[in-house]
Amino acid sequence: MTEPLDAIAAIAGDAWLVGGALRDRLLGRQTADYDVVVPAHRGDEVRRIARALGRATSAYSFALSDEFSAWRVVSRERGWQVDLLPLEGDTIEEDLLRRDLTVNAIAQPLAGDGALVDPAGGLGDLRARRMRAVAPDAFERDPLRALRLARLACELGFSVDSRTLALARASAPGLPGVAAERVFAELSRLLVADRALDGLDVMDAAAVTDAVLPELVALRGVEQSRFHHLDVYGHTRAVLAEAIALERDPEPAFGDQADAVRELLAAPLANELNRGGALRFAALLHDIAKPQTRGETAEGMVSFMGHDVAGAELSAAILTRLRASSRLVEYVADVTRYHLRLGFLVRRVPLDRRDIYGYLDATSPVQADVTVLSVADRLATRGDNSDRAIARHLELARQLLREALQWRADPPRPPIRGDELVAALGIRPGPQLGELLHELEAAAYAGEVSSREEAIGYARHLTQRG
Repeated sequence: MTEPLDAIAAIAGDAWLVGGALRDRLLGRQTADYDVVVPAHRGDEVRRIARALGRATSAYSFALSDEFSAWRVVSRERGWQVDLLPLEGDTIEEDLLRRDLTVNAIAQPLAGDGALVDPAGGLGDLRARRMRAVAPDAFERDPLRALRLARLACELGFSVDSRTLALARASAPGLPGVAAERVFAELSRLLVADRALDGLDVMDAAAVTDAVLPELVALRGVEQSRFHHLDVYGHTRAVLAEAIALERDPEPAFGDQADAVRELLAAPLANELNRGGALRFAALLHDIAKPQTRGETAEGMVSFMGHDVAGAELSAAILTRLRASSRLVEYVADVTRYHLRLGFLVRRVPLDRRDIYGYLDATSPVQADVTVLSVADRLATRGDNSDRAIARHLELARQLLREALQWRADPPRPPIRGDELVAALGIRPGPQLGELLHELEAAAYAGEVSSREEAIGYARHLTQRG
C-alpha cells in the first residue's frame, strides 16, 4: 500500500480503498488521490479517524461534506490526498452497490490479504473498457452522474453500455437542480481531457448538453457563409479540436515560438485550470451568440454582425451561471470579444507599428491567448479560399504573437511620468492627462517619440491641436 493507506489500516481496522483510486490502480494509472471507506456510520467517527490520520502522518484534515459525513486529509509535503467516507449500508458490498458505475464499485481491503470485492462485475467491465451502471436507479439518485459518465468515458477512453446511456439520458433533465459548482467541476475535467470531443459526444447522446449548455445545442443547424464548411455547432467542435491540437503541438502553426506557446498555455489561470484549459472554454463558447445575430443580405450573404460582443456577454452569463470564478469569466469573455480582430487585420497587411499597438492594446490582457484562438478558429474554417486565407492568417499570427509575448514580458510605457507631464504643460490631473499618456505610449511603441523632451513636445502639440 502507501503511507496514508497503511496508517488508516492501523487506525480504523477494517477499511477499503474504493472508487476511482482503485479503478485507476487496476488500470495502471498513477494516483495519489485516494477514496477510502471506513467502518463508521456517523460523522464523529469519520472525524476521529481523519484527525488520527492527520496526526500520524503530519497532514491536514478538514470536513469535506457535512451532508455525507466525509473528511479529507491532505499532505502537501508528500503530495497525497485521502477522502474518508462512511460505510453506506451494513457491508462493503451494500456500499458498492449504491455507486454509479461498476468500474467504480470495486473495493480492496487495506488489511488482510487484499482480495478485491466486486459485487457488480466491475473487473469484467474494466477488461472490456466499458462503462456500465451498477443499478437501474444509479443516475436517478444523483443526476450529476450523467455528466460524470461523459467525463469518465473520455478520460478513460471507455465505451458506454447502451442501457447505461439510456439511464443517463432519462436522468439528465434533473441536472439543472444539481449544485452549479459540481456541474462546473465535471465539465472542466471533461474539457481538459485528451479526448474532450468524445466526452462532448457522450454528453450529446445522453442529453446532458441540453440540460447543462442549452446555448451550445442552439448552434446546431445554424448555417454559415460559403467560407465555412460546417454549421456553427460543427465549427465550434472543430475549433475546440484545433485548440487542443495547438496545445499539444504548437510547432506546425507557430514554428520557433512553439516553446513560448507551450509555456503560455501551461501557466495557471483560475479554477484549477491553466491558460490552455481556459482557452478550451473560450473555443467552446466563442461563437455562442451566432444564432441570435445571424442575418442575410439582400444578395443572400450570411452574416453574424456583433456576435463577438454579444458572445462575450453570453459566455460570461453561462460561466457565471456555472459558478466559475470571476477571473475565468473575464478571461473567456475577453477572448470571445476579441477573437475576430486578427482576422480583420489580415486585410491591412503589412501592418505598421501603430496597427500592431492598436491590436495589442485593444486585446489586453489576453493578446497572446486570443492570437492562439484565432489560429484555431482559422484552421477550423475550410470553406472557399481557405488554403490562402489560412496561410495569410498564420503569417500575421506569428508576427503578432511575438509582439504579444514581448508585451507580456515588458509592457510598453510612455517615456515620461504623469507628474512630469503635468509640470511641463501646466495641465491638471484628470482624463486629459490619461489620454495624453496613452497617446504617448502608442507613439513611443511606434518609434515616433523616444525621449522625455520629444514626449513633452508631442504632448504640447496634441493639446494645442485639441
